[in-house]
Amino acid sequence: MNGNMMNWDLTIPKAILHAEKYNFDGKLVSRELDGSITSTTYGDSIKRSKKLANALAKLGVNLRDRVATIAWNNSRHFETYFAVSGMGAILHTLNPRYSPDQLIYILNHAEDEILIVDPTFIPLVESVQDKLDTVKTIIIASAKDAIPDNNLKNALSYDELIQAESDEYDWPELSEDDAVALCYTSGTTGNPKGVLYSHRSTILHAISVSGAMGFDSSSSVLPVVPMFHVNAWGVPYCALIIGITLVLPGHALDGKSLYELVKQESVDSMLGVPTVWLGLLQYLEGEGLKLDTVDQVLVGGSAAPYAMIKAFDEQHDAFLTHGWGMTEMSPLGTINAPTKKTMSLPNEERYQLQTKQGYPMFGVEIKTVDDENNELPRDGEASGALKVKGPWIMDEYYKADGPATDEQGWFDTGDVATIHPDGCMQIVDRAKDVIKTGGEWISSIDLENAVLTHENILEACVVGVPHPKWDERPLLFLITKDGNEIDKEEINEFLLEKVVKWWLPDDIIFVKELPHGATGKLLKVELREEYKDHLMGK
Repeated sequence: MNGNMMNWDLTIPKAILHAEKYNFDGKLVSRELDGSITSTTYGDSIKRSKKLANALAKLGVNLRDRVATIAWNNSRHFETYFAVSGMGAILHTLNPRYSPDQLIYILNHAEDEILIVDPTFIPLVESVQDKLDTVKTIIIASAKDAIPDNNLKNALSYDELIQAESDEYDWPELSEDDAVALCYTSGTTGNPKGVLYSHRSTILHAISVSGAMGFDSSSSVLPVVPMFHVNAWGVPYCALIIGITLVLPGHALDGKSLYELVKQESVDSMLGVPTVWLGLLQYLEGEGLKLDTVDQVLVGGSAAPYAMIKAFDEQHDAFLTHGWGMTEMSPLGTINAPTKKTMSLPNEERYQLQTKQGYPMFGVEIKTVDDENNELPRDGEASGALKVKGPWIMDEYYKADGPATDEQGWFDTGDVATIHPDGCMQIVDRAKDVIKTGGEWISSIDLENAVLTHENILEACVVGVPHPKWDERPLLFLITKDGNEIDKEEINEFLLEKVVKWWLPDDIIFVKELPHGATGKLLKVELREEYKDHLMGK
């Protein structure tokens, strides 16, 4: 017997209509490309989304057509999110940090017809436009008089395009299973692969994120995580559904610019990758400033070091919340938000707990398995391949020949993890980054976290490279805070207080910078390739 409840599709048009009726006075703050900070309401922003929807329709955009963007977190990108998805087309956000060859492949594979770009990225588009097969029109997200000289073909000004359009638009009735957004992941082998989100998956994910983060209409949220990658972890959708104050940082991600927005808008929640927060913490320390209003900092993309967790707490009274997920998961799957149990612990114990990736949000199932696909015990010790399933987790890649899940519907994340008895999940390493030495495993993440507790270490990276006797051994790459090298014996003695002796790196290499990928993650594959012969003569 079925229940007698209504069928009511969870779609972006429904979220827009909800915001128009109930969150129309919600505040949207945006730093624009000229450095100015603008403020508007969701009601007025939606009117501009309607203007853009009318303009796109006249350009020939229909249901399920792909509209690509290469843009910062700003007001026009926000308007584009809801114009495109609201009219039933598919929003395809592109990461500008991809190489030109990757951008050409992705745009052609997605068959995008319209490309909307911030002026910052005009040179990037100029370098690839002659190799794009399907893009008919390029819209530059700016007023006409602010567009620099360029060689783009069939290019229009965003502001001029929508100026004469009506701000009335009837959002269509869509199925919640219709595609809403497309994002490509570089975390796979070969060419980037597309992940196609549905309206249902996007709305469910946003509702769950809002609950896990404790968002309500009084929240002031600063997503530094880019809208050009995995939809800024769902925050733009949370904004319309919940009515939070949304503070968009634009292109200015330096510590001074971020602090200005936090101070001006009394930001209480921030979201971003560790490298951004390292820069902010350095700026605040140098200027003697404090984040008086910030309660919570969500970190994802890569693991946050113990020292960062401690610094946010002791210097700014802010709780660093670990989140974990991936493009294929919309992206958030687990979150280590503050709980009564967590906050009752002594500080050092709490910091250690905060280094873990946390607990699954409702809607996400997790398990770890061994090499024979047998589920491992949740004892905090056994580690194995981490698999996931849930309503906002991908079943197959865009245009793929078959599912990316196993016969039971589980998706292999490529991570190695441990699940503790209370359900808390801890990433041990990426499967490809685990260092296999003499039949034992070394976690590169644990070794990095250990050395990052040193007072003069800014950033660390551990990779395994070939060794003539032990198969692989760890190399440790370090960036120091003061720019000077530290005695290697001092580093090893420091590490011996935290790890077993056979985990110590075979060499320590001091560098001025480390390679990062399009999403801010360390490019360990580059270091492994460059240093593959480093230990072979030893």
